[in-house]
Amino acid sequence: MYDVIIIGAGPAGASAAIYTARGNLKTLVIDKAPNTGALAITHKIANYPGVIGAKSGKELLDTMREQAKGFGAEFIQTTITAVDVEDETKVVFTADGMYEGKSIIIATGSKGRNRMLPGEENLLGRGVSTCATCDGAFFEGKTVAVIGDSEEALEEAQALSKFAEKIHFVVPRPELQGVHHTPEIPGTDILYKAKPLEVLGTNKVEGLRIRTGVGTEEVLEVDGVFVFLSGSKPGTDFLQGQVPLDEEGFMILDSSMQSSVPGVFGAGEVRRTPVKQAVVAAADGAIAAMAVDKFINKRAQFIPQYK
Repeated sequence: MYDVIIIGAGPAGASAAIYTARGNLKTLVIDKAPNTGALAITHKIANYPGVIGAKSGKELLDTMREQAKGFGAEFIQTTITAVDVEDETKVVFTADGMYEGKSIIIATGSKGRNRMLPGEENLLGRGVSTCATCDGAFFEGKTVAVIGDSEEALEEAQALSKFAEKIHFVVPRPELQGVHHTPEIPGTDILYKAKPLEVLGTNKVEGLRIRTGVGTEEVLEVDGVFVFLSGSKPGTDFLQGQVPLDEEGFMILDSSMQSSVPGVFGAGEVRRTPVKQAVVAAADGAIAAMAVDKFINKRAQFIPQYK
């Protein structure tokens, strides 16, 4: 019987494990693919507090996980088939057996789109990115493409305009969804009804092939491609209606990362956040962990871990 079972070993899950294990809670972390999450495949991180210089996302995650292990957290790699969180004891069913805990933290992040563009996966972290705030500074004075049709894509294009000299904003639809007024973005041309076809390049991004009309294709010569296409959904399907979710599958949590189901918590991209950043997910994990400590030990308030 574990005090807490954490599902997901990204920045939210690893951070939570550091805090729960250091708080003397028996901690199990389950992750089906530790090296395939959004942070793990990020080529360079240069804005994480306390980390001087650029580090790969995997290096940063490995450090977090080793820190959690140093405090006694147990990590296993397996696939979760189902959970039962409705009773006082939470049960996690996996391909390798069943695990029980007094509480559970869902930190499974978000699922990518079902289909990537040809060349996108191969060049991810080598010019292809899904975070302008994370990687924009690496494209200072360069030409990039932004692909998307949402308000998020517009905000990311605006963020990139601080660094890139030229932006090709590729919008597959006739308009940006949910955007009533599109502001002028310096150095940006917006290509409506342009379908992205392929990211070009071998070891780095060299171009983006698009279709701009019936049978009309062209290649945009770019140094980077930022993809914000719809399809990224929170990885909460396995909860199977046992925990309240909103219409898009995000967990409904309070300010302490607690759901309305006693003993069930969430952290990171399973909840709605204004920005998707590793440091935000890590903060969520720390808050969820201290909420678990409060829940397990029946405390009246959080106990900060200062010493």
